[in-house]
Amino acid sequence: MSRSPSISDQAEHWIDRFIDDLTTHDDLSPKTLREYAGDLRLLAEWMETSWSTHQEEDRNFHPAKMTTPTLIRYREYMQTVRSLKPATVNRRLVIIKRFFDWAAKQNIVALNPAKPVKLVPVEKTSPRQMTDQEEAALMTAVQRDGTIRDRTILLLMLHTGLRTMEVCDLQYQDVILGKRSGRLLVRSGKRNKQREVPLNITIRTALEEYLATLDTQSDGPLFRSEKTGGRLGERALRHLIQKYMRRAGLEGLSAHDLRHRFGYVMADKTPLHRLAQIMGHDSLDTTMIYVQATRSDLQAEVEKIAWQ
Repeated sequence: MSRSPSISDQAEHWIDRFIDDLTTHDDLSPKTLREYAGDLRLLAEWMETSWSTHQEEDRNFHPAKMTTPTLIRYREYMQTVRSLKPATVNRRLVIIKRFFDWAAKQNIVALNPAKPVKLVPVEKTSPRQMTDQEEAALMTAVQRDGTIRDRTILLLMLHTGLRTMEVCDLQYQDVILGKRSGRLLVRSGKRNKQREVPLNITIRTALEEYLATLDTQSDGPLFRSEKTGGRLGERALRHLIQKYMRRAGLEGLSAHDLRHRFGYVMADKTPLHRLAQIMGHDSLDTTMIYVQATRSDLQAEVEKIAWQ
């Protein structure tokens, strides 16, 4: 590991031991390991310089010296002195918690001082909302330049709210179409939960046209890679969607925004508990993001009682 000149050899020793253990037992990328080490060095530097300035004891960082109040002071330092965003503070706290959990399992510390330290509350904000005009521009681009497979995929995501992984994992036999109804069997939902997703007339029609182009005896993946003939991968799907986003002149939107588009449109007309079931949400709190007011909505509400 690279040395940091601002922390002691002892601090480097403990950080290196932790990173070496992660390297051996966890499937983490080199970039992630560097981030872990960097965030722990920031903690060690703070303890050995800022916090330890008025301490009479040895200033060198040691896991056993850290207490819960000390870690809480470090959290406050990140928030008030460094003015870091809650997401950044929480990321560093999660790494610190993992480090001390490891230290406790290695009997380096008797008790885990990071366990009681709470993360910083993060105000939930609603995702960017795709407009009617943006949806129309996207569909115009795929109708003009895309294949029937690509048109079907985009319509499917806009009319079912499926995640990219769920789209890629759909099998031919997961599509059940009737004369007046239809449904998808989603087998790869979050935490491997299966669910059935109803299909409206728009996507039923699109799927019927798409299925008619396939071998009637077909099985396996519903959407196949045009290059390999195998299952369409998530990375390829995201690339495909970004291609049509660019052709439609849309910026700041991703594949997941098609799912958000479905959520926003449905939340306007559908009870939240039903929408949560369709979208595969474990909690109504997640579904609530589609009905939370935007900043402009709230501004408009308070303007209603203005005196001018």
